[in-house]
Amino acid sequence: MTEWQVTTSHWGAFEARVEDGRMVATRPFAADPSPTRIPEAVPAAVHHRLRVARPSVRRGWLTSRERAGRGSDEFVELPWDEALDIAAAEIGRIRAEHGNEAIYGGSYGWSSAGRFHHAQSQVHRFLNSIGGYVASFGSYSTGCAQSIMPHVFGIDFLSFLYSHQDGWKTICDHTETLVMFGGVNQKNAQVSMGGVTEHETEGWFGRFADKGMVRVNVGPQRGDAPEGCDWLPVRPGSDTALMLGLAYVLETEDLADRDFLARCCEGYERFRPYLLGKSDGVAKSPDWASELCGVAPGAIVALARRMASTRCFITVAWSLQRGERGEQPYWMSAVLAAMLGQMGLPGGGVGYGYGAIGGVGKTMRPVGGMTLPQGINPVRRAIPVARVADMLRQPGGLYQFNGRNETYPDIRLICWAGGNPYHHHQDLNALHEAWKTPETIIVNEPWWTATAKRADIVFPATTPFERDDIGRSSMDDYLFHMPALVPPQGEARDDYDIYAGLAERLGAGADFTEGRSAAEWIAHLYEGFRAGAGDLDLPDLDSLRARNWMRLPIREDGAPRSLFREFREDPEAHPLGTPSGRIEIFSQTIDSFGYDDCPGHPTWLPPAEWLGAATAEAPLHMVSPQPGDKLHSQLEAALADLPGARPETLLIHPEDAAARGIATGDLLRVHNARGSVRARARVTDDILSGVVALPTGAWYGDPGGQIDPNGNPNVLTRDVGTSRLAQGCSAHSALVEVSRL
Repeated sequence: MTEWQVTTSHWGAFEARVEDGRMVATRPFAADPSPTRIPEAVPAAVHHRLRVARPSVRRGWLTSRERAGRGSDEFVELPWDEALDIAAAEIGRIRAEHGNEAIYGGSYGWSSAGRFHHAQSQVHRFLNSIGGYVASFGSYSTGCAQSIMPHVFGIDFLSFLYSHQDGWKTICDHTETLVMFGGVNQKNAQVSMGGVTEHETEGWFGRFADKGMVRVNVGPQRGDAPEGCDWLPVRPGSDTALMLGLAYVLETEDLADRDFLARCCEGYERFRPYLLGKSDGVAKSPDWASELCGVAPGAIVALARRMASTRCFITVAWSLQRGERGEQPYWMSAVLAAMLGQMGLPGGGVGYGYGAIGGVGKTMRPVGGMTLPQGINPVRRAIPVARVADMLRQPGGLYQFNGRNETYPDIRLICWAGGNPYHHHQDLNALHEAWKTPETIIVNEPWWTATAKRADIVFPATTPFERDDIGRSSMDDYLFHMPALVPPQGEARDDYDIYAGLAERLGAGADFTEGRSAAEWIAHLYEGFRAGAGDLDLPDLDSLRARNWMRLPIREDGAPRSLFREFREDPEAHPLGTPSGRIEIFSQTIDSFGYDDCPGHPTWLPPAEWLGAATAEAPLHMVSPQPGDKLHSQLEAALADLPGARPETLLIHPEDAAARGIATGDLLRVHNARGSVRARARVTDDILSGVVALPTGAWYGDPGGQIDPNGNPNVLTRDVGTSRLAQGCSAHSALVEVSRL
């Protein structure tokens, strides 16, 4: 029997063909104007030889609770009941001997676009049902911004990102100059947390070009923005210097909107002496900025004048805050937009994350979601998410975070579901050593990833294509019934069933399940969604299942969304959530923390590793963008099988390649003091000289070797916090050398 069915995913909707219980092909969703090719790898990944077939326990842990063999030891397959008994007994022991503060609940939440089978919700609900866990704050993508921007705008950054920014149509109708720090990358816009059905970035940029909008891509790679954009090559980590140079022109040529600064901003008089060099003796002039960022002084002056004389919209990519001192470009972009005085005007001001995920730029009428309740966590401790290795290395160690003095918990047990830290964390060789400190690591995972290989107990989890669910995103206007396309592979079970089994053994079964099966939970969540949908005419669940999907009439293209629209008209009547009620150019709160790595106003603070600090041993700046063929490291098992796919491809400028005798196709060693990886060269002038780009997503290889065989750049990145304010991820601040193999 052959059947095509529609489902959705983090990279959007697609159709899958199933023959005799096996997925054999996919094709694009008909309504998608620019479909991604990512689903082509799904059938091979679902049926891949690297699926975890049965519950597996590491032999060294099973016999002696030994930890050193994580990553190299063999596994023993066990029946489900026996494996669940062993895991439940170990969780119970850790709780009895060390308390729930010794349990870390790890998850990145990206394993499914479905509303019920959301791994992060499942593991957190389970752990809360048995007394709680140590949690994490933020994400590797936005954790730095989530810390700094509430101080500047007085609103939760994710709420601002998804609910209070101009849509693409507003930008198209009003913006004359689009300045994109870090670009707007179409490959990143392929994906979104709950899925993006219609991929529109390419289409909107075509409309921008048709109307004559000037589009400036500011960054080290030409390909970080759609074709046809002007490229302003900038050294990685130097965006704050360029922004300061632009601000200097606005101030000294009397182009700054002084009325807006006086009415709507706090602390410009504290920032201005720094900008002009009166407080530190260094004027932040275009000549000064040019020496740091590599942009000619005349180009800085010309761009500043254009930004001031046209309706200008500044966008800032997530990548800028994923580097050491990543707070500064985010804060300084807000100051630059405030000086232009266009915040709150349609198509003017500043926005964040356009192109980072597919939903930003889509304007939807708010409709209630479907979220599995996670319960209340009795353990009131959370670490910044990118500091997990520090936590494992330094139990009881002191650290500072956003004005607070904290200590790391003593973690004895990690429960992980959804996500692969050996993809997204930094300095993976060091993480491998830190990962040996907990007594036990339990992982739910469909494939034998690097994380699964370094666990003690591995439960085989289903993929989203082996279970029913509902697909719905607040940034999308489609609703899906996600059918189980194929049976569970091997002995895989849903995360819900795994945790229900553990909770029952730990005496918390009723608290976790509330007496519902997975199907009953899905029905319960969907009926709650229907009840809260207002005037939307939604079918019952059986009818939705029969029709597979529907489009919701909630698109509001062109509707005003800017957080600053009413604020700019009357700041007193519509204050922001900051202490002053205004945009905080100078923050008394941050200043009171006394952090020299994040003072009270935006400041040029060079990273420890960037081209301004290059050495003979590490002369090239490596950036590690998201991959174009998948989301993070998902589907990598299948993609790595393609001829020539691994090691990963590294982009290098012709001048840097010639100096090293490198040609396109050459096998390379990319290295620094933290480690070495293999890569395959592609020589191109689409990248700035002195910079190389190695995408993330290749699975971390065998640490026993001298070189990572697949090309995972996080072997080479620095595991340091962005600053004491945010303690975010600093992946983009890394110097390397490249040589032929």
